[in-house]
Amino acid sequence: MRSEPARVDVDEPRPLSTELSGSDRTFVLSTRSIAVTVLVITGGIGLFLAWSAVPTMQRYGLGFLTETQWEPESDKLGIGSVLIGTFTVASVALVVAFPLSLLAALYIAEYAPPGLRAPLTSLVDLMAAVPSLVYGLWGFFLLKPYVADVAHWLHQHLGFIPIFRVDTDPDAAVWDRSAYTASAFLAGLAVAMMVIPMATAVMRQVFSQTPPGEREAAFALGATHWGVVRTVVLPFGRGGIIGGTMLGLGRALGETIAVLLIISPSFDLKVRPLEIGTNTISALIAGRFGEAADTQLAALLAAGFVLFVITLIINSLAAMVVARSRSGAGADA
Repeated sequence: MRSEPARVDVDEPRPLSTELSGSDRTFVLSTRSIAVTVLVITGGIGLFLAWSAVPTMQRYGLGFLTETQWEPESDKLGIGSVLIGTFTVASVALVVAFPLSLLAALYIAEYAPPGLRAPLTSLVDLMAAVPSLVYGLWGFFLLKPYVADVAHWLHQHLGFIPIFRVDTDPDAAVWDRSAYTASAFLAGLAVAMMVIPMATAVMRQVFSQTPPGEREAAFALGATHWGVVRTVVLPFGRGGIIGGTMLGLGRALGETIAVLLIISPSFDLKVRPLEIGTNTISALIAGRFGEAADTQLAALLAAGFVLFVITLIINSLAAMVVARSRSGAGADA
């Protein structure tokens, strides 16, 4: 009697359901709704400011962007000098905040003891929650007496460089302290304290996602810890460094209360951050909004639209840089 051959079961692919469960469907719909709501609100703000800016642009044209005076009584309204002041304060803030943010992020991600990393991360995040009014008061009452001495020293030794020049004699027997106060330099230092937490958080997150395989390969080749940081961590986190810095720039451009408390408003077209007197778009709006008539109010809204567009472009570029970087590639979950 012949035995029948053994029956072999053939593996067949099992159909997988792509339908979302009830909880997944609720999560997707809720997050999608929130994202759409944010886009609608942002777009609505932009459309409102753009519509409000139409009368001003029809009346003054592109001269509104180049006019340096803000004199409603003589019908001279422009944000040329204010734009320069905005970027001056933001530039000072970035020059101070960038190295501090980079070093803080490297220390937390690479050198801090494991038990200290979580508290330091929380501390940096808490810095971002401090109201800008507190930073403004800190800059006005604590930094102001000392910044004048620093600005005077910079003017004495680097006054041959235009950005360090002040319209006073730095070598006078009794130098004019008031010429170095309420400046873009002081405002930039206060704004830098608000930029540091944001930039540090982005950089630290990117550094912590460096692929462990590349780290171990560098150590296996005999690299020191600094060698790993220099050849692996920093190149991997380049996108995060750039993106975090640009996000910080967007934050610095829009700061209002701290700048308004510190500066002495002026409309001089200059790039001298050590010298008294400057102005920014946000500080101009906050300082003039309460007493503005119809024409000036429309001009302030037009200035707000310009700041909105600049900030939106910078933040969008920062998001694109971070998204296109290698962040998270090959890192363990």
